[in-house]
Amino acid sequence: MPKKPHCKSLSLREFKNAQTMVFAIEEINNRTDILPEVTLGYRIYDSCGSIEMAIRGALSLINGYGGGTESIYCSKPETVQAIIAETSSTPTIAISATIGPLHIPLISHFATCSCLSEKRKHPSFFRTIPSDYHQSRALAKLVKHFGWTWVGAVCSDNDYGNNGMKTFIKEAMQEGICVEFSEAFFRTNPRENILRIANIIKSSSSKVIVAFVSYSDMAVLLRELSLQNITSLQWIGSESWISDVNIATGEWKHLLEGSIGFAIPKAKVPGLGEFLTHLNSSTEIPLYKEVWEAIFQCRLSKSDKVESTNICTGTENLGDVQNEYTDMSELQIASNVYKAVYAVAHALSNRHACAKKELHQESTHMCKNTINESEPWQVLNDLKRVHFSIATGEEVNFDENGDPAARYDLLNWQQGPHGQTKFIKVGFYDASLQEDLQLSFNNIKIIWTQKQYNVPVSVCSESCPPGTRKAVQRGRPVCCYDCIPCAEGEISNETDSITCFKCPLELWSNELQNDCVTKFIEFLSLNEKMGIIVVAFSLLGVISTIGIAIIFSMHKDTPIVKANNSELSFLLLFSLTLCFLCSLTFIGRPSEWSCMLRHTAFGITFVLCISCVLGKTIVVLMAFRATLPGSNVMKWFGPLQQRLSVLAFTLIQVLICMLWLTISPPFPFKNMKHYKEKIILECDVGSAVGFWAVLGYIGLLAVLCFVLAFLARKLPDNFNEAKFITFSMLIFCAVWITFIPAYVSSPGKFTVAVEIFAILASSFSLLFCIFLPKCYIVLLRPERNTKKKILSKL
Repeated sequence: MPKKPHCKSLSLREFKNAQTMVFAIEEINNRTDILPEVTLGYRIYDSCGSIEMAIRGALSLINGYGGGTESIYCSKPETVQAIIAETSSTPTIAISATIGPLHIPLISHFATCSCLSEKRKHPSFFRTIPSDYHQSRALAKLVKHFGWTWVGAVCSDNDYGNNGMKTFIKEAMQEGICVEFSEAFFRTNPRENILRIANIIKSSSSKVIVAFVSYSDMAVLLRELSLQNITSLQWIGSESWISDVNIATGEWKHLLEGSIGFAIPKAKVPGLGEFLTHLNSSTEIPLYKEVWEAIFQCRLSKSDKVESTNICTGTENLGDVQNEYTDMSELQIASNVYKAVYAVAHALSNRHACAKKELHQESTHMCKNTINESEPWQVLNDLKRVHFSIATGEEVNFDENGDPAARYDLLNWQQGPHGQTKFIKVGFYDASLQEDLQLSFNNIKIIWTQKQYNVPVSVCSESCPPGTRKAVQRGRPVCCYDCIPCAEGEISNETDSITCFKCPLELWSNELQNDCVTKFIEFLSLNEKMGIIVVAFSLLGVISTIGIAIIFSMHKDTPIVKANNSELSFLLLFSLTLCFLCSLTFIGRPSEWSCMLRHTAFGITFVLCISCVLGKTIVVLMAFRATLPGSNVMKWFGPLQQRLSVLAFTLIQVLICMLWLTISPPFPFKNMKHYKEKIILECDVGSAVGFWAVLGYIGLLAVLCFVLAFLARKLPDNFNEAKFITFSMLIFCAVWITFIPAYVSSPGKFTVAVEIFAILASSFSLLFCIFLPKCYIVLLRPERNTKKKILSKL
C-alpha cells in the first residue's frame, strides 16, 4: 500500500487563510440577515501543497469521513454543500476534475490558471481571484507600453505558470514583442536545472525578465541568481510574488530593486486582525498548538524525545509579533477567502429563503423543504446568480465562466527611508474598461532597476529612424532586424517602418528619405550658364549678320556685291538673322505656343535660308552657262524666277508645318523617364512624322544645294562663290548629320542645347563661309573689288 504523505513544514500564509474562513463563518453565524435559524459548520484539511492529499481531503469532505476538527457539532446534510480550495492551480484542477461530475461547488481564492475558466472541463468551479488570462494580457500591454520588444520569460512548471506564460507569449506576439527565451522550472527541480536557467538569464541580451512564477518557486530562483551575482535586470512580476512580503524582505531583495508587476488590489476585512491575534494556546486543537510554537519558537510541553530549553508560558501576545500571520497590510488573498465564504452563504441563503417561501405556498417542487435537504447542484445554480456587497462595499459576482471582474493594482518596488522595500501603487488595470483605458498610470514616479528614473531599454535591435525600413535578420525573431535605407523615390516617415512607400509621380524623396518633395523641374533657362551662353552666341550671330548687311548695304554698288546677287544676299542675311533669333525660342519654360513656334520657326527660317543659298548656287551655274557662245540661259532664271523659287521652296515647308500643327502639333511635356529625381520640361514633337518631315525637307534642300555647289566649284572664275557655298554646305550637312544621334541620345535640357547648337553652328557656317570672304575683299582688299578682277579668269 502506498504510504500516506506527511506535511513537513508549516505555512503561516495558508494558516491565515484558513483562519479567515473560520472568521467569516463565525461572522455569518452571528448575523440575522443571512441564514437565520441556520448555523454553518466546516471541516478543514491540510493538503500540504500536495495534489494527492488535496484530492484525499476533497473525497473525505464528500464522503463525510476522515480526520479533522469541527468547530461545532451540528446536524448536516448528506454531503458537503461547497468546498473552498485550493491555493494553487494544479491541485485545484485535480479537485475540480474529481468533484465536477458530482456538481459540488468548488470556490478557489488563489487558483488563477485560465484553464479553470473552461466550463466544459470544470462545470462547478468558481473563484474570487481574476483569471490569469487577464493578467497575462495586462503584462503584455505593460511591456508594450514601455517599448520593450525583447524580453526574457520564466514561469513555474505547473498549470499556473505554463498557462499564464502561454497566454502572455501569445498576446506579446500580437503586440509585436519577442520573447528571447522562455524557461519553466519548479522549486523541487535539481539545482542543475535552476543553474541552467540562471546561466541563460546571464548570457541573454534582454534586460527585462517577465516572471510568471509562484512565490515559493521565485525564492528558489532568486537564491541561485544571488549566488551567480546576476543583477541589473528589470523584473516584471505576476501577482503571486510581486506583493509577497517574504520575497521583499529576503536576502536577495537587492536583485529585485525597481520590480514592477500586477497585484490583487488591496483589501480590508474588518475585525480580522483582532480575530487572528486572539489565538488561544490552551486549545486542544493540535494545529493551533503547532502554530503557537512556530511563531514564538518555543514548546508548550516538555518531551523526552526533543530537548528544548525554551518553554512556552502561554501568555505570549500575538499582537507583539510581526510576521506573515499578523501582518494586516496585505489582505488581498485573505479577502478572497472572506468573499468565497460569503458567496456560499448567500447561495445557501437564497436556497433557505426559497424553502421558507414554499412552506407557505403550494409546492412547486422548485425548492427543498429544509436547507439540510438541499442538493449541491442547487447551491451551484444559486452561486451563478449571487450578487452582493461585503462590508467594505466591494461587489461580488461571477461571470458565465465563474470568474470575478479582473482588476489589478500596478506595484513598483521602491526603497523606503530605512532600506525596506515598499510596494508603491503606480497604476492599475481594469479589464472591464475600453481597450485603450484598461491600463492606466498615476502621477507617482516609477523607480527602475539600479534606482534609475529613466525607463530601461530592452530591444534586440535599435529603432529604425524615418527614412529606413526594417529587414528581419535571417533565422532570428522579427524583433531582430537591420535598418535598410529606403530606395530612391521611396520614403518612410515613421519610426520602425516595415516598408517604404513610393512617392507620387511628380514627387521625389528628400535626402533623409523621410518625406516626398516636389521634383526639381529642369529646362533650359536664362538664369543658368548654358542659357546665357546660348543667348550670347545668338545675339553675336544677329549682330554679325546685321553688321555684314550694313557693310553690303554701304558697298551695294561695288562689283563684288553686284556680282553675288545682292538681292538674294540681303534675303539670305535676313533669313540668317531669323535663324539666330529662332534659337532664342528654345530657351525658357516650354509652353503650348513656344513649342509650336520654336519648331515651325526653325523649319521655315532654315528652308528660307537654304532656298536663298540654293538660288545663289543656281545663279552661279546659270551665269557660267550664259558665258558660253549662243547661250541664253539667264533669261530663264532671272530675278523674278529667283524670287519665285525661294518662295516656292519656302511655301512647301510652310505647308508641311501647317499639316503638322493641324494633325498633331508639338506640346509641352513633363519627361519623367530620363531622371527619376527631376522632371524635364520639354516640347514633345507631337507627330514624329511631321518633325522628321520638316528636318528631312531641310536636309533635302541642303543636299541638293551641296551637290550643285560641288559641281560648280571648279568653274574658271577669279571669284567663284560656289567654292564658299560648297564649304558652307559641307559644314551645314556635317552639323545636322551629327545632330541626329546627339539629339536622340541627349537627355533633358541637353536635347534642347544640342538643337540650338546645330542651329547656331549651321547658321554661323553659312554666314562666315559665304559672306566673310566678300567682307574681307570689300574692307581690306578694295583693289580687288573691281569688275576687271571679278571677270578675269584664273
